[in-house]
Amino acid sequence: MHISLTPELEARVKSKVATGMYNNASEVIREALRFMDQNEKLLYLLKSERLRYEVAQGAIEAEQGNFSPRTVQDILDDMNS
Repeated sequence: MHISLTPELEARVKSKVATGMYNNASEVIREALRFMDQNEKLLYLLKSERLRYEVAQGAIEAEQGNFSPRTVQDILDDMNS
């Protein structure tokens, strides 16, 4: 597979290789993809925890007789904006 990078990204990759931390551009890209995967997993976990919190808060409020017109989809939409 061949990819095209902007001149700025290419310079960043070359800079990483030049530090000696990476042997070649492929290692830099692999590491960047690993970080991206970790970041996506962390975001998923944070959003899941936030949703659990919001649902628990809604249950507490409902037990107290306080009801909100917000739906789970409303909460998800807020989290994604």
